[in-house]
Formats: sequence, structure tokens, C-alpha cells
Amino acid sequence: MSKKIIVIGGSAAGPKAAAKARRMDEFAEITMFQKGPDLSMASCGFPYFIGGFFDDRNKLLCTPAGAVRDPKFYWNAKGIVAKVNTEVTRIDRQHKKVEFTDLMTGKKGSQSYDKLIISTGATANMPPIPGSDLDGITNLQSMQDADYLRKIRDEGKIKKAVVIGGGLIGIETLEALHLAGIELTMVELLPQLLTFLDWKMAKLVQNYLKTKANVITKNGVAEFKGENGKITGVKLQNGTEIPCELAVVAIGVRPNIGLAKEALLDIGSLGGITVNEYMQTSDPDIYAVGDCCEIKNIITGKNVLAPYGDLANLEGRVAGENVIKGNVASFPGTIQTGICKLFDYGIGITGLSETKAKEAGFDFVKVINASPDKPGFMDGKMLITKLIAEKESGKILGAQCIGPGDVSKQLAIWATAIKGNLNVEDMVNADLPYAPPFSLAIDHSIASAHILQNKMNGVFEGISGVDLMEKLNNNEDIFLLDVRGPDEYEQTRLGLGETLIPLGTLRMRLDEMPQDKNMEIITYCKISLRGYEAAVLLKAHGYTKVKVLEGGITAWPFDKEK
Repeated sequence: MSKKIIVIGGSAAGPKAAAKARRMDEFAEITMFQKGPDLSMASCGFPYFIGGFFDDRNKLLCTPAGAVRDPKFYWNAKGIVAKVNTEVTRIDRQHKKVEFTDLMTGKKGSQSYDKLIISTGATANMPPIPGSDLDGITNLQSMQDADYLRKIRDEGKIKKAVVIGGGLIGIETLEALHLAGIELTMVELLPQLLTFLDWKMAKLVQNYLKTKANVITKNGVAEFKGENGKITGVKLQNGTEIPCELAVVAIGVRPNIGLAKEALLDIGSLGGITVNEYMQTSDPDIYAVGDCCEIKNIITGKNVLAPYGDLANLEGRVAGENVIKGNVASFPGTIQTGICKLFDYGIGITGLSETKAKEAGFDFVKVINASPDKPGFMDGKMLITKLIAEKESGKILGAQCIGPGDVSKQLAIWATAIKGNLNVEDMVNADLPYAPPFSLAIDHSIASAHILQNKMNGVFEGISGVDLMEKLNNNEDIFLLDVRGPDEYEQTRLGLGETLIPLGTLRMRLDEMPQDKNMEIITYCKISLRGYEAAVLLKAHGYTKVKVLEGGITAWPFDKEK
């Protein structure tokens, strides 16, 4: 007798689970229920549809070969019954059936299952403040939201908009609307954008974003203002009012667990469905995948919410195999690798940030490397990487990378290193592909490992811009040494009373250095490669407290003189 498989949810994880189940068993009866009208939407592509990177909305629903994934496609190509505009309203665990309603006709029905996969996704958060029901306020969670914002772009009537929330979706939505010629303000309640990054890295992103839009942090929205049912502005908690004709709310999502909760399935402390490594819930015949469930962070061992499209597909693949073959496939968890595009910048993280490493109780070392992704003669672009490793073992714990260079490549290298339990020593001689069109002779990632190795071995002593500024604010006696050339110094400088002595003249000008060789000296240049060489030179001449400003001028997160 053929197995009866039901999948609730048709966005990412659900269709992947259904397709995998079909490949495991040609004769299983597989039905997928989708509350909305569309199936297998590439939701991560919504901002790029809105921004005009492509114009055909069906490309968000297509296979690589160009076939639209609609119910007809699922039946003809995969033998899967896909019911759209159909909401599952109840899971009856005792009788192993689901109850559903056709949203177009109102007709109700029920269907039995042997195995059930819940893929109900997440719901966008909306602040509980006055005016939330005004026209012109939207999220970017569904195809309908994407259609609405694309229409706004195409019509070109809206001049001012506010994006509320400085996370991944907010950042990508802001870029999309900016490309439509809309004047934009981003509002973030927390002290920084992109909270998965450490403050300094996020501040560098914010400094860049300010060249494109107005950015407000440490201030939330108190009220949406409107006239005749339409939004006219946003009032902030400090009383400031920002006129606008559109507000996009991107303040995160929460797992959609209504069905699971009513069915008395176990729910985790973070509000997601509890699953084991097989994506199996507390009911052995029910699995859950995607944004609705909690999964384990591989590094810390603690559960996290990780609403990422790639993870949803991986989880769906595991569940699809297990509902047919038994629990033969497992999903180990996540290291929470994420990336986004912001105009010319890539921004991403894999593994733990410094903040998360502290919370997890790790004793770690960190460095910042600012250097190009390719040689200058191949139009290399700058990258800034923050690398974190366990102090005793050297095990890689996390990497953050931003800049106009190839951020994706760097994150892929470090994500693989983390999953492979590699340490700093493993990475200092990594055999990566090299040719000038693709990388430096010593790839940016290997250079980052070299700096961290030097730091762990006591050869290099660095200091972050944040820590340096704290010392200066505390009026500590520090000698700042800029070893760039005069032309670079004239273009931009820290403006903190630093002394300019170009590296090429330092040996001849040691008499201009402090006479007290125990005085703290901070050396730097554009990316602090010359700064490091200056520090080595000064230590050789008896200076005992020499540190290098990690990342140099490039990674300085505060305002600079120009």
C-alpha cells in the first residue's frame, strides 16, 4: 500500500521536501497545501525584482529550465498534487488527518496522512503602534508584497519612503527602492544596523549606507501618521516626524506555529517548533522544516531561529527522505552563514561574532584584515574581514566580511573551515586557486589567517579602532604614528594628533619618536601592512609597547578628517 504524505506549506522547504519524497518513492501519494496562490517562490529574490534587476515576476517561480512551478507543473513533472489557495486549518493527530478550507470557494475538506511535514514558514513582525492599518505600510514577506512594491517602482509616483528595521531584508529593500529614485530614510531601534555583525563592522556598513540614504539608529517608530487613510509620515520615539508616502516594515519574523501549537506539538523556548536531527517533531509521524522550527547552532550547541532560504531547502531535503525511508538522513544544524548585497558592498558573516562568542563563553582571539581581493592591476576591490578563533586550540569560530570585493568567496572559505573544524594553522598554508583575475598570490583569507597566527604567536600585537578610541577618550598617553605618504595623509587622516612619518623614512627619523621607549605607540597606514612593518622596526629598536591599528584607516569606524 502506497504511503500518504502531506506537506503543509509551498514556499521553499515544503516543495523541496515533497520533491525529495517523490524521488525516494515513485508510488507515494504526495499532496502539498499552499495557503497563497504561488508555489516555490524564490523569496530572497524579491528585492531584486522590486529593484528592476529583472522584470518578469515568473522568474521568481521558475525552474532553472524556465518552467513555472504551478500545480500543473508539480503534477506533470513530479506527480505531486499541489493545492494552492487552500489553508490547512487543523491537524488531527489522533486520526492522522488534516482539515482544510479552499479559500476561493469556502469549501471544507479533510485528508489522511501516514507522514506529515509542516512547512508553515514565518510571519513578519508589525509594531503595535497607532496607524499600522494605513495604506502605504507594507512588509516584504510575500509575492503580493513584492508585486505591490514593484508597482510602486514602475509607477514612479512616490518620492519619499521609510524603511523600518536595519536587518538583511531592510537593507536589501532599501537598495531596491533607492534604485527606483525614492528618497529614503532607514530607522533602526537598536544602536547598530545588521545586529549579526559586531558593532565596528556594522558601523563601517552604516558609514557607507549614509552616502545613499538617511540613517537613524537608537530610535524607534512611535506612530504612523496619515490622512484620508493613507500614510503621510512616521513619528519617531524622540518626537521627530519624517514625511513619507511609503513605509516598509522589516523588523524580523516570528515562526508560524499556530497549527503545531494547537496540535500540542512541542514548541521551543525561542517560539519555534522543536525538532531533532531528523527534522522530526515530538510526534514521530510529523516533521517540521524551514522558518517555523528551531534548529541547533553547531558551534554553541544551543537552539536558534535561522530563517534562511538555503537552510530551508536543506532541511526539506532531509525530511523528504526520512518520511519515506525512515530516519536515515540527518541535518546537523547551522553555523548561521548569511550574506547580503548593499549597492557595491557585500556584507556577511559565518559562525560566531565576537558578541556571540562572548555569550557562549569562548576564550578567543580576533583580528581585522583590510586588503584587496585581487591585485591592483586587476582592479582589485577592498575587503575588510574580522576573524575570530579559539585562543588555546586556534579553532576557527567565525568570520565577518564586508566591502566591494568578493565577500561571497571569503565567507565560503571560512564557512567550510568552520564546518571542517579547521584551525588557524590549517589555514595559513591553505592551497587555494590563484591567478591575478581571481585573487592575490596570498589570498585575502590566508592573509587574515597569517595575521591571526602572528597575533597568537606574539609577533603581532593589534588594537581595534574601538579600543583605541576608548583609550583616547580616557586621556591615556599614546603616540599615534601614521606611516603613509604625505599625499595619502592630505586626502584623509584620523585627525587625532597623529605624527606622520612615512615608512620609507622611519629608520632615518627615529629621533622624532618618543624618547621614552616604554610609551605606548600605535602604528597604522591605509590597511596597516606598512603599520605592521613599522611596529616590527620600532620593537627592534627597543620600543616595548607598540601596537598596530588593525585594518588601518580603511577599517576606522569613526569620522575621519578629509
